[in-house]
Amino acid sequence: MEKTCTLLVYFDKGTPALANEIKEALEGNDVQAKIDAMKKAVMLLLNGETIPQLFITIVRYVLPSEDHTIQKLLLLYLEIIEKTDPKGKVLPEMILICQNLRNNLQHPNEYIRGVTLRFLCRLNETEIIEPLIPSVLTNLEHRHPFVRRNAILAVMSIYKLPQGEQLMGDAPETIEKVLSTEQDLSAKRNAFLMLFTCAQDKAINYLFTHIDRISDWGEQLQMVVLELIRKVCRTNRGEKGKYIKIIISLLNAPSTTVMYECAGTLVSLSSAPTAIRAAANTYCQLLLLQSDNNVKLIVLDRLNELKTSHREIMVDIIMDVLRALSSPNLDIRKKTIDIALELITPRNIDEVVLLLKKEVVKTQSAEFEKNGEYRQVLVQAIHTCAIKFPEVASTVVHVLMDFLGDSNVASAMDVVVFVREIIETNPKLRVSIITRLLDTFYQIRAARVCSCALWIIGEYCLSLSEIETGIATIKQCLGELPFYTVTEEGESLDTSKNNQPASSVTVSSRRPVILADGTYATQSAAVETAMSTPALVQGSMTSQENLRSLLLSGDFFLGAVVACTLTKLVLRLEEVQSSQIEVNKSATQALLIMVCMLQLGQSSFLPHPIDNDSDGRIVLCIRLLCNTGDKNRKIWLQSCRQSFVKMLADKQFREIEERKAKALISHAQPDDLIDFYHLKSRKGMSQLELEDEVQDDLKRATGEFTKDNDDANKLNRILQLTGFSDPVYAEAYVTVHHYDIVLDVTVINRTKETLQNLCLELATMGDLKLVERPQNHTLAPESSKQIRANIKVSSTETGVIFGNIVYETSNVLERNVVVLNDIHIDIMDYITPATCADVAFRTMWAEFEWENKVAVNTVIQDEMEFLNHIIKSTNMKCLTPQSALEGECGFLAANLYAKSVFGEDALVNFSVEKQADGKLSGYIRIRSKTQGIALSLGDKITLKQKGGT
Repeated sequence: MEKTCTLLVYFDKGTPALANEIKEALEGNDVQAKIDAMKKAVMLLLNGETIPQLFITIVRYVLPSEDHTIQKLLLLYLEIIEKTDPKGKVLPEMILICQNLRNNLQHPNEYIRGVTLRFLCRLNETEIIEPLIPSVLTNLEHRHPFVRRNAILAVMSIYKLPQGEQLMGDAPETIEKVLSTEQDLSAKRNAFLMLFTCAQDKAINYLFTHIDRISDWGEQLQMVVLELIRKVCRTNRGEKGKYIKIIISLLNAPSTTVMYECAGTLVSLSSAPTAIRAAANTYCQLLLLQSDNNVKLIVLDRLNELKTSHREIMVDIIMDVLRALSSPNLDIRKKTIDIALELITPRNIDEVVLLLKKEVVKTQSAEFEKNGEYRQVLVQAIHTCAIKFPEVASTVVHVLMDFLGDSNVASAMDVVVFVREIIETNPKLRVSIITRLLDTFYQIRAARVCSCALWIIGEYCLSLSEIETGIATIKQCLGELPFYTVTEEGESLDTSKNNQPASSVTVSSRRPVILADGTYATQSAAVETAMSTPALVQGSMTSQENLRSLLLSGDFFLGAVVACTLTKLVLRLEEVQSSQIEVNKSATQALLIMVCMLQLGQSSFLPHPIDNDSDGRIVLCIRLLCNTGDKNRKIWLQSCRQSFVKMLADKQFREIEERKAKALISHAQPDDLIDFYHLKSRKGMSQLELEDEVQDDLKRATGEFTKDNDDANKLNRILQLTGFSDPVYAEAYVTVHHYDIVLDVTVINRTKETLQNLCLELATMGDLKLVERPQNHTLAPESSKQIRANIKVSSTETGVIFGNIVYETSNVLERNVVVLNDIHIDIMDYITPATCADVAFRTMWAEFEWENKVAVNTVIQDEMEFLNHIIKSTNMKCLTPQSALEGECGFLAANLYAKSVFGEDALVNFSVEKQADGKLSGYIRIRSKTQGIALSLGDKITLKQKGGT
């Protein structure tokens, strides 16, 4: 048996010189010096130092002290010193301690009495305790409640000793009398706890005798009552009905702690709809009553668990759950919305969307922290609602379109993606959405949002009026052409004085030149002047020429999108406009805009010239408008939209498949017996008990009461630490649980000798820390011993545990050492596949600072096979849809994502290309917020990528 430990204090200064200093301080008369010396003595003892020479000094110079702090430290010292010899017999000098403890129990000061009684709770030596029992019982009637409550705890601990019933056989009856007369709530709680622990029948009898007064018992006693109910109902499920009534009565207790525990107890004991509904309503009340954000997050976790097992009941209270959105904390709002989105049904969708719409409007006026992020979460939630129930899209799409010009780019991007999907899935809304989009297009200030909005305009402006309005809107947002001019200095000066916009930039100079006859003359240098608007120079965002400002900032990808949109609109105009003159006029204007963008890209006015991709795209649009063919027209006007439709269908298909996969998980065998509750005898049962029995039958029928056999999994996690020929054989079962690693090491003595002082010595490398050093053992010939070691983990990083087993034998004086095999803590134990939105992935990819780039080096020659091998090896999830990975093109790129148990994100970009010789080349890039996970995941990929699947 390992020694019990009731006190832990870290201390790293243990030297013999320090022991002498302590002794000198204890022998002096300075009270503060004695206090400091006693603290050091306690900490030395806790860290393995024996310092036996201090005991007599403490008996002579510390026991007589009347100072309360010294007396408290003395009790701590007595608590941790060795009180028995190796054979388990109490040391003779402990008699000195007994007399001091008896004096303390009769001390006139109630504090000394109380802390001494508390000290007795941690004593296990019967020889020391037995003489003190009369004094302990006397303190049960002390006038001060502090003494009485500790006396009750002392009686309980004495009664729980192996010889406790012999020492205090009538303790339950004594405490029962105390409980009936006690008025102090804390003492009453301790008395009930003693009966609950040592005489459960008496505690139950007292509970039902005073069942009408439970609501007045106070928080501490009510918590013990709940603990009693949980224990009784686990051992005797047939009596749940009468206890559940008590729990429901406590749901209205004034203490929020009791309410929370009641709800949790109710859920653990009963599956009846009435009970679950009562617990869920209690959790919803706590969300509103509590101001602590941590408590709210915990309550939301409990509601999330209820949603998994009792979805039908949670659907009815979805609006109560959504009241938690009143909290200003973003994490609480996110978790609340996540829970609500999985509880949406045709019955409540209108109410939920109306509430979300109100919250979106609030973000426009109210001043909250992280307002833009909250708006983004709301937009995503509304998007999800609209996808599940398209009929609600019409009520929210126009409200959301007001936020296309939002300063939060992520929020505006979510809105425009939502609009793009709704306009395809809801043809009835197409005209109104296009009209609203064209009216508000000038408000958009983000290039990415502009690009998506232009794509919508190019694909869904179908009628003559829409096409003409679309072209006019783009022209208005681009402003007057050209984007820059080349002027002579004199003209430039005149223009800037008279007609030139305030933002035009004119750079001119006069420099002397030598003429042919050798004389000097001056020459005007031509300069480039950007033609912009006054508002843009002043930094104001009131101008309607948003596209112009983005182009002049050097965003030529947006310029290519503008060119493509104009091309689509002109091609559609040819189909619906009867007048060829109007068509030619629009085509000419579009060509002029594209040529001006190319000139701007090649000018020296901008710090960076146009990129080759954008230049080629704009030139392609110019060529297409100059020579339109039927094949090109079909590609531009039909194929793009068909690709988008295919993408939406693929997304919907994947969601359906995921739901089907979850539904296929079976919890029961086809030949399991089914209990028909209608055929059972139900006489005298309340409605709650009846519902509870029905739910139990359903659970039994669906196999939720059956337990899986984990023996195979355990065998897979056993690691051999030594060889079969070693004198000591050892193997470890490794349990990884979040922040803790537990090593259960089985040590077998394979020799015919007794091994003495056998010790398992461990050391760690990485972010691992050994909690405590395992103690020494004596191992008989051919016997075995279980040794447990606890290790703390602080981050997701590959770690190594190494060490040896050291022992002594009676024949050989020196110590023997058996070196253990290393235990590698795999990063895969901490990583779980996860999903995130594409926008969130890109945002994290841009923000994370740690990157590990692994070159591809594998014998696998198929791209998809290699990707699947990496996914299996790293325990990550592929975010790239399967449809995007289909086909044979010799190149494959995909994004992988996972989360660690510590909440860390692991991002992987997989990019490979097949070479002419059939081998794969490329890179796998890992990004994370912390260095450990990036390096460890890179090492894992490097190790695993060479192997086949």
